[in-house]
Amino acid sequence: MTLFIKEYQKKVGLPPGTLIHIGHKKTDKSKISLITYNAENFEEKEITKIEDSYTKKEKTSIYWINIDGIHQTELIESVGKHFNIHPLVLADIVNTRHHPKIEDYEDYLFIVLKMIFFDDKTKENVSEQVSLILGPDYVITFQEQQGDVFDPIRDRLRTASGRIRKMGADYLAYCLIDTIIDNYFVIVEKMGEKVEDLEEELLNNPTQNTVKKIHKLKRNMIFLRRSVWPLREVTSSLERGESKLIQESTKIYLKDVYDHTIQVIDTIESSRDMLAGMLDIYLSSVSNKMNGIMKVLTIIATIFMPLTFIAGVYGMNFHNMPELSWSFGYPAVLILMLGIAIWMLAFFKRKDWL
Repeated sequence: MTLFIKEYQKKVGLPPGTLIHIGHKKTDKSKISLITYNAENFEEKEITKIEDSYTKKEKTSIYWINIDGIHQTELIESVGKHFNIHPLVLADIVNTRHHPKIEDYEDYLFIVLKMIFFDDKTKENVSEQVSLILGPDYVITFQEQQGDVFDPIRDRLRTASGRIRKMGADYLAYCLIDTIIDNYFVIVEKMGEKVEDLEEELLNNPTQNTVKKIHKLKRNMIFLRRSVWPLREVTSSLERGESKLIQESTKIYLKDVYDHTIQVIDTIESSRDMLAGMLDIYLSSVSNKMNGIMKVLTIIATIFMPLTFIAGVYGMNFHNMPELSWSFGYPAVLILMLGIAIWMLAFFKRKDWL
């Protein structure tokens, strides 16, 4: 939270739309990749200037421009000038603290998403903000770093599999959004496995480390919920909106994306409820364990109370004790003490206190 406030303090007093990168710098140099395609042709290349991406007057192809690395504000500003994008949109692109949202500027749609994928090396979830601009015949995606979940889409474009090469830019935008949301199922499944393992550990041998795992999973689940919950409004707006950029043939696919979003949200809510219950189970387990220990200690103390009394009386060493002159006095007292202990144990057993 402190870092978040310090980053926003950079913008205090500056005019609206001032481009200041807010977030972590995840790559050294920005990279621009361009994919141009239609039903018959496909071209993929890297470019150095955004002016080289969209210069043809005859708009017979679809253009997908992907920019990796949004910390170079000069590049983002050049994109805004070339495509006539509003300065506030550009400011939102370089600010990685936004929740998913959608804004309609008539000539283009601006969409913010959270791309979350599992890092096999660190065994942790990695989050990255993806900003998407949908125009009449182009899609521009802005990512914080290289590496994403869009490789299956690139492969479909290269091989012309499916209908993607025959559809418009709105269908490409749908494919990108759908891939991000489908990847949430992978994340939710992995977190569900962790929840199941944690539940088994909680029932068998809960420890202090178990509590740490519960809190860690709860934080991850809260973050995932914050990333997915606003996405419901985004997909609903795309499906039911009246933007001229979304064709009727694409809205049926967007409805499917909306359904997937609801499924992910329901799964996350179920996992959150399970984690909340796990903490209660852990506290109950610790309390029951403590009660069992106190029960044993109380029984031991109760048994030894009369024995301690007897030993105390015969430990006063008065010379007129009746048993002092009796040769079996010492064994008799020990037998008496043992009999009292056995009787008390039998009494506790009969009362179901043991």
